Amino acid sequence: MKKELYQNIEIPEGVEVTINDDEITVKGELGENKRSFNIYNMTLEKKDDKIIIGSKKATKTEKKMMNTIAAHIKNMMKGVQEKFEYTLKICFSHFPFTVKHEGNKIIVNNFLGEKINRVVEMPEGAEIEINKDMITIKSINREIAGQAAANLEKVTKVRNKDIRVFQDGIYILNKAGRDL
Repeated sequence: MKKELYQNIEIPEGVEVTINDDEITVKGELGENKRSFNIYNMTLEKKDDKIIIGSKKATKTEKKMMNTIAAHIKNMMKGVQEKFEYTLKICFSHFPFTVKHEGNKIIVNNFLGEKINRVVEMPEGAEIEINKDMITIKSINREIAGQAAANLEKVTKVRNKDIRVFQDGIYILNKAGRDL
């Protein structure tokens, strides 16, 4: 059943939003986020200090898309006000390994006694701090920060060994807004 649905998103103070067709640009004191959305049967407009997403004949699919787009826009606005932060911990019990940051790459030496270094590319826009056994990742884009944390966790995945015994690796402790 089709019905008229609209969703309003408040724009906080200090945040500037511009809408150009299906691309939204959010500017704040920490930087700028840009994103393009697929808004095929919906309207996206800015009135006063609100963003209005909606459709005159919305189905379940449009409602799901509206909620997803609204969540992305809220994350974009939150990111330009305060950075998203992920905290990871370096854990080892068998072989001590080291983690180095060079440019946009992270190099893991001596993981599980391996002679070959493990190298992972970090997405642009992620600020990485390594302090002894803690790694902090900050970014104004939630997806970039999350992807950088996931890349670090994935590069130290233990293969062909019992993970109950070999618990070495880099693990996420805190996600943006949540403790694990």
